[in-house]
Amino acid sequence: MKRIIIAVLTFTLLLGCGSKEKKAFSHTLLTAPLINVDGDSLTFKNLIESHKGKKTMIEVWASWCPDCIKGLSKLNELQEKQPNMNYVFISLDKNETSWKKGIKRYRIKGDHYYVEGGWKSIFAKNIDLDWIPRYLLIDENGKIVIYRAIEANDDRITNVLKN
Repeated sequence: MKRIIIAVLTFTLLLGCGSKEKKAFSHTLLTAPLINVDGDSLTFKNLIESHKGKKTMIEVWASWCPDCIKGLSKLNELQEKQPNMNYVFISLDKNETSWKKGIKRYRIKGDHYYVEGGWKSIFAKNIDLDWIPRYLLIDENGKIVIYRAIEANDDRITNVLKN
């Protein structure tokens, strides 16, 4: 009987501690600075607002990241199936030159932004970044639909886009 009670308590604790999808961005994250390909500064909030009206897929990536590069083929497939969606790429590259070379080298189609400071940036810290590539899906109103996925063909993304 003790084992059953311990098992039930353990299961309940594990279930309750699972990571939940966030539904809103924090104020600190919204004020995180980004740079566009023209060298202009903006905030994450500006980025979200500029893409309202369409579903938006955000990929956090870096040109030095093997998993990011491997994942581009899956993202290209998604872009072919969902051409009316916005595609936004936020780079954690070590510098702007590497970032821009990566965009050209891998022929990445979409809107591109750079985060100074990479993993130590306000953006990375406040988006709970633990892995790249990282995908977020935002609805037409700028609300979070999927907060954390590590593959472009994640079942949750596929299901949301089918409906």
